[in-house]
Amino acid sequence: MDQWVSSDLAEMVPLLAAFDAAAMEGHITHAAAALSVPQSSLSRRLKMLEQILGVALFQPAGRGVALTAAGRDLHERTHGAIRELDDAVHVVRSNADPESGSVRFGFPLTLGPVSVPSLLAEFHEAAPRIRFGLVQAHGEALCAMVREGRLDLAVVIPPPDDLPVVHLGTQRILLYVAPSHPFAERTQIDLADLAAEHFIANPPVYHLRRLLDTWCKDAGFVPRVAFEIGEFETARALVAQGLGVALLPASERSAASGSDMSRDDLVGIPLTGHRDRDIGLIRGNHRPTPAVARLHDHIVRRAGAFVPGGR
Repeated sequence: MDQWVSSDLAEMVPLLAAFDAAAMEGHITHAAAALSVPQSSLSRRLKMLEQILGVALFQPAGRGVALTAAGRDLHERTHGAIRELDDAVHVVRSNADPESGSVRFGFPLTLGPVSVPSLLAEFHEAAPRIRFGLVQAHGEALCAMVREGRLDLAVVIPPPDDLPVVHLGTQRILLYVAPSHPFAERTQIDLADLAAEHFIANPPVYHLRRLLDTWCKDAGFVPRVAFEIGEFETARALVAQGLGVALLPASERSAASGSDMSRDDLVGIPLTGHRDRDIGLIRGNHRPTPAVARLHDHIVRRAGAFVPGGR
């Protein structure tokens, strides 16, 4: 079986930083100061590296040192790798700092306008040096990214069963119609009344589309989907144009403006039965960094102020 790293390389790695510093400084004393080690220690590391390789890497040059031909060749081949390794160590160490780490955070398409930005704004005020990589996607995609380690945390609707989760709230699903639709004056509607309607719906990979298919099947019909689209605000606009009806969460923009579930160009009607979705905060099955844990705790603590049906 092939080894990932040769024994020679494993032995030389601790010595290459000393070599790179001496090559860049051209002076043993200056290189030792740059690495914050005694000059005698740096000299021993350089001698050990030369013994392992079997060639001289430095030669005297005035009060300093200069690379030999073999030294120049080694430096050209290793300098970039040493810089990349140093950068990797710096990034990992900074991520361990709860004041200046980084967090890869995902959230659903339906909580982007108000809830999540409000939570992040509060958090950023308390921890302005923490860096974010943000991803907005549908729930299945977010769960996959957390499982694969591409995201540290994600707010998802609904949460999966195989990842650590904290329940944050619930999201109510309404029937949306244009103001001119015959159902626009209804105060509540049963799904069975929608058998003859044309629907505007998400693609099949979306949880909300699966709910639509399941709920309609339970009501005794297969929904006739006229338009498929993943962008929720565009779906609302299609409904407002009278191109179909849709089962959608209440718009966060409408809630933020203080209006009720009805807008001038769109009417939201409650459905009979339990028509809510759970909102959860998930993380990977590993120990989070301090910055990730700090954001996790903030969202759990403050979700009630921003997330629909918050805990």
